[in-house]
Amino acid sequence: MSDFQRREFLTGAAALAATFAATRPAEAGDPSFMNNIPDEVLSGPELPTFKFELEKSAGKVIGESFGKEATVKQLPISKGIAGVSMKLEPGAMRELHWHATAAEWAFVIEGRVRTTVIDPQGHGETNDFESGDVWYFPRGHGHMLECLGDAPTHFILIFDNGYFSEFGTFSITDWLGHVPKPLLAKNFGLLESAFDGFPQEEVYFARGAEPPETPAKPLQGWKLPPLTHKYQLLAQPPHRVYKGGREWRVDSTSFPISKTVTGVILDLDPGALRELHWHPTADEWQYVIEGDVSVTMFGSHGRFRTETLAKGDVGYIPQGYGHSIENVGNKPSRVLIGFNTGVYETIDLSQWIAGNPTDVLATNFSKPAALFEKFPRADVFIADKDGPEASK
Repeated sequence: MSDFQRREFLTGAAALAATFAATRPAEAGDPSFMNNIPDEVLSGPELPTFKFELEKSAGKVIGESFGKEATVKQLPISKGIAGVSMKLEPGAMRELHWHATAAEWAFVIEGRVRTTVIDPQGHGETNDFESGDVWYFPRGHGHMLECLGDAPTHFILIFDNGYFSEFGTFSITDWLGHVPKPLLAKNFGLLESAFDGFPQEEVYFARGAEPPETPAKPLQGWKLPPLTHKYQLLAQPPHRVYKGGREWRVDSTSFPISKTVTGVILDLDPGALRELHWHPTADEWQYVIEGDVSVTMFGSHGRFRTETLAKGDVGYIPQGYGHSIENVGNKPSRVLIGFNTGVYETIDLSQWIAGNPTDVLATNFSKPAALFEKFPRADVFIADKDGPEASK
């Protein structure tokens, strides 16, 4: 092989690996070389924007229901995670569908939702969700989402693949609408006329009567899966409580089916700070539910960027990049945070400093060792408006 052929081969292999890594997100801890390919979006002299005004985007609207998405198309930095804001009006259903390239994690902001999901073993589960609840559907599992009751519902969907588009799902009406009737009749053992009047195009949002309060029995009868798809996050006590805020967290250790997504609800009081930190094994996707927050990102080589996120805005921090979240408003803020890993890991700056001897710190910063005796001796995580000393 000539030098030219070798260069062409390596270039093509790198491109193929990058495409594969983008469409097939790695599990946490996967040592694959593909995760180490430089990202051209992040390799410039300046950090790119990591903010997208999700709720101000147009999205897909049918009646009074909508879906608005943030993928790499809208936010090029967000290659590891995509997100959707979805609202369903009473009687509306996000039709039966599946995602070929992403698992789905969701948090209900308001209203009630009913879901059904079926796995490859034929297990089916129907669950009802309220504000503060979470669901998780593994990649490829068929499901539907339905507004329950006489009030609209609003929820946020997080997908473990930034290239995934909610508007590119595999929908049942789109499939059946393009299968010849003789094939459908043979598949289901029915007359061809049974399929007269079926939709010929994707419905996406189906609309009908409000569903019954008690779920109807499935055609196959009840055949429940070994792991539930539902977790009542805000019904649990906070993972930790600080003077400046609170944190709820759910990963696979408490919600075993959620193997590729961890979710956090972070409440910050005015002036409080989720301290400088990084995540060694995951990207971070943020959605502001309430309030105004300032998010900083550090990217090595002197690159540093700050974005202010308001209610309905999305932020994204790539794996390993240093960052912080600060409430800069005059009222409490609430941020939904998703990670594309089933096991949560973080290293906080105060924790890192506290784990080093004072002589090491003195040498590193060329400062007297006595200065570092004043630093926190434990992980701060959240500092209130007066700083970490007031948070102890």
